[in-house]
Amino acid sequence: MLSLPDFPWDSLAAAKERAGAYTSADPALGEGIVDLSVGTPADPTPAVVREALAEASDAPGYPQTAGTPDLREAVVDWFARRRGVPDLDPAGVLPTIGSKELVAWLPTLLGLGAGDVVGLPRVAYPTYDVGARLAGATPFAADATTAFGPTTPSSAPKLLWLNSPGNPTGKVLGVEHLAKVVAWARGRGVLVASDECYAELDWRSEEERGESYEQLPTTPSLLDPRVTGGSHEGLLAVYSTSKQSNLAGYRAAFVAGDPALVGRLLEVRKHAGMIVPWPVQRALLAALGDEGHVAEQKAVYRARRELLAPALEAFGMRIEDSEAGLYLWATADEPCRSTVDRLAERGILVAPGEFYGPRGARHVRVALTATDERVAKGAARLRA
Repeated sequence: MLSLPDFPWDSLAAAKERAGAYTSADPALGEGIVDLSVGTPADPTPAVVREALAEASDAPGYPQTAGTPDLREAVVDWFARRRGVPDLDPAGVLPTIGSKELVAWLPTLLGLGAGDVVGLPRVAYPTYDVGARLAGATPFAADATTAFGPTTPSSAPKLLWLNSPGNPTGKVLGVEHLAKVVAWARGRGVLVASDECYAELDWRSEEERGESYEQLPTTPSLLDPRVTGGSHEGLLAVYSTSKQSNLAGYRAAFVAGDPALVGRLLEVRKHAGMIVPWPVQRALLAALGDEGHVAEQKAVYRARRELLAPALEAFGMRIEDSEAGLYLWATADEPCRSTVDRLAERGILVAPGEFYGPRGARHVRVALTATDERVAKGAARLRA
């Protein structure tokens, strides 16, 4: 029988109940829960996307598993315009039913199994580990390629996951770091997949980035030519519009990179009926072509971040990394469940860092995805 870990959020039930019972006579503090434990968008889906969905709602036939040619071209254009990737082949683009589905099934779709190793970050989204287990492969957590020892092509991992900006830490991997990983992987026949779904939410200054936003509006991609040397062989980048466009309910995402690898994924997905619905494909096309709503949503998250970060510090916490993405990675230098309990007493629910691996045991992840009203209440409670 397949052995999978318990679904971690189920263990937050008691803390959630305590947070939900919060009450105060002070109107600024309000009542009930301020749920900052999950990264599900709380703001409206942009009108341009909803209109595209409605216009495509008459969809009696089966859509293309590979995505329509104009959708693939839109992804190519988006990578060139926003990610600094001018050389993506449309044949190396495939729409997916959200990015979590692709993350969970990628080892299986690539044919990995017993005896194969899947590398993943030591503090990481749990689905990388789960995906390896679903395939019957062995997950191996590491933050540096040296952790795999003196590997040869026969002993190296078959697949290596990167996540930048990272969830939960918000850490960004720079071009130089990515290039070193790619060189190491290619010398050993390792496939590299990078989960980049928070790329548009970069909070670093131009000085910290080392380049202007005009040069590169987002965080660096695994497919950047400065990383790849001009070839996408053995590389895949996973992206979702859930965060930048509030489309979590649409399940609108894509994978891009090596056309040969994407072709392998496409063949399996055609047989398995893993198809992004036609109306969602048209909505995704509209989302990728409109930068205005992305900038507006980023401004909303920035305002929430600037409210919550100092409030957490006033509560006695230290924020680490958090260079990009939807979360603040914070510690009170105590076991994470103690922090969860103390925050629940103030009606605030956060995710314990242990959800993301043993190295997160003294941190909590605080999401920016509650409404403005709830975030304001949470900040006021932290300062009370």
